[in-house]
Amino acid sequence: MKNKSQLGFSLIELLIVVAIIGIIASIAIPSLVASRRAANEGSAQSSIRTLHSAQVTYQATSGNGAYAANVTTLRGETLVDSVLGSGTKSGYDFAIVEQAGQNADAVYGVYAFPSVTTGITQTGTRRFGTTEDGVMHGDADLTAKPTTRAAITALANLGN
Repeated sequence: MKNKSQLGFSLIELLIVVAIIGIIASIAIPSLVASRRAANEGSAQSSIRTLHSAQVTYQATSGNGAYAANVTTLRGETLVDSVLGSGTKSGYDFAIVEQAGQNADAVYGVYAFPSVTTGITQTGTRRFGTTEDGVMHGDADLTAKPTTRAAITALANLGN
């Protein structure tokens, strides 16, 4: 009697391979998501620094001693790129708040807040902000976007 030659994988072999792939995916995906969040936060910090530099340049040039009232104005002066100038970049929303005064009395605040604050698609775990002093602050309180310069100033100092 002749044995039939095996022409493929058995169902058990296929199930074992699928189970192994599932285990590897369940280990790798959370790390990938965490890496993406960390990259978004790094981008937000860099963007806050860029916005501060743009504000200083704007005040010294076309602002006549005053800071820009919004990121769209900075984009119009080509001090920030069109992505950051739209107010959203790398999963974070950016806004300038309470711009006022001129020259030595000029003030402003700028913040970066995660676009998605909960769930697996969360784009960041911290919010960031700065004022005209250029010191970046941040904390993990994602309950509400800062809407005032005082709220941005009150963020805990991250030492960045």
